[in-house]
Amino acid sequence: MTVARQTPAPSGVAGTTVPDPGQAGRDPGDHTAAWGGWGPDVRDDPAPLLARLLDRGPVHPVVLADGHPAHLVLGQAAARQALNDPRLSKDMQAALAGDPEVVAEGLPGPAFSRHMLNVDPPDHTRLRRLVAGAFGASRVARLEAPVRAIAHDLLDALAEHDDGAAVDLVAGFARPLPFEVIGELLGVPAADRPALQVWFRTLLSPWTGDPPAAVVAASDAIVAYLGDLIDAKAREPRRDDLVSDLVREASDGDRLTRQELLSTLFQLVVAGHDTTTSLIGNAVVALLDHPGQLGLLVADPTLLPGAIEELVRFAPPVPHATFRYATEDVVLDGVPVPAGRQVLVCLAAAGRDPARVERPHRLDVTRDARGHLGFGHGIHFCLGAPLARLEARVALGALLARHPGLRLAVPRRELRWAHGDGLVLRGLSELPVVLGPAAACPASACEPAPPTA
Repeated sequence: MTVARQTPAPSGVAGTTVPDPGQAGRDPGDHTAAWGGWGPDVRDDPAPLLARLLDRGPVHPVVLADGHPAHLVLGQAAARQALNDPRLSKDMQAALAGDPEVVAEGLPGPAFSRHMLNVDPPDHTRLRRLVAGAFGASRVARLEAPVRAIAHDLLDALAEHDDGAAVDLVAGFARPLPFEVIGELLGVPAADRPALQVWFRTLLSPWTGDPPAAVVAASDAIVAYLGDLIDAKAREPRRDDLVSDLVREASDGDRLTRQELLSTLFQLVVAGHDTTTSLIGNAVVALLDHPGQLGLLVADPTLLPGAIEELVRFAPPVPHATFRYATEDVVLDGVPVPAGRQVLVCLAAAGRDPARVERPHRLDVTRDARGHLGFGHGIHFCLGAPLARLEARVALGALLARHPGLRLAVPRRELRWAHGDGLVLRGLSELPVVLGPAAACPASACEPAPPTA
């Protein structure tokens, strides 16, 4: 899962290069001629653009901001077909072997690109099976109490500010919560997590042109740290963390190579925290934009499990699925796609397809939004979806129970979705809020009930 210097990110995390939409020869108003080369107006609110293009049809040829041709899939039916079609390969190495210019590998480089998001069966099946147990329903359920403890500790720290003071909900809550959880799950020592979090935040920051020195340094630090972590776990393995489990598997080279191990760890760290950070931040803003829906959740926290599904549909942290290319000629919803062409599946547009969703541009936390594509579909359906749902439910439940009067500390128009590339990752760079007085309720009353089976 390298961080690619193209759009979309082929590696499955983020294409953090921010293209210049004003490059010579491009019409900034023709978004299909530079898909992803957007200014802040579209990055901050892509829904109108997606709706206009979807209204013209479910599948369109586009030129990506890096100059590569692609087919963009927007309709939900076509998206389901594309996500589940084995002729649309995710094997980046095979794609590069056929056309070295099809994608740019980016940072940290090919040594970190051989993970389950970048391969097809049978390698995909093997790699996914090695980590699937850590994200199963029973294992995730046991994480609920630790996640709650982390959430309340972070809210305690934020509450030390005056009631009327502005705090950054991304830096103080949405980012550290999932990072602590994935660090614990993987077995990253607690003392190492702050530096590792800073390195990943730097690596995932947008840039234009060649990566800045700070980004290269962060990439190098991550590469060195993950290699050292693997070696440390090999010397002193534990039985309660995922890295130790994977190191044991890597001792048999037929099951997991060192390249696959490094790639998998990189993928798990990024996918295990960054998307959930953006999910929490996007959800808070969506609820503040819809105070009636926010009020429903404050009044009835049992709505939260369903609300998470609706919020993923409405404001997905992953607007487009990761790299795919056609291994042969394919027809998607009546539109021919030639062999070798990249296929970009827009999960955000599919979630608002009026052919499948009633009043798609309305947030409704009472809606049954199950069946959305925000976590993907088919064999590459998000492995960490159960954990993301748990973290989002606990985070929003604790936040709204403690601070039902939460409000923005800046005008809404000043919020910027400047984290990630805007295609594969879309998140807030910061979220200044005023928490307001804490709710006068005992701790037990501020705990939203877990979902019923």
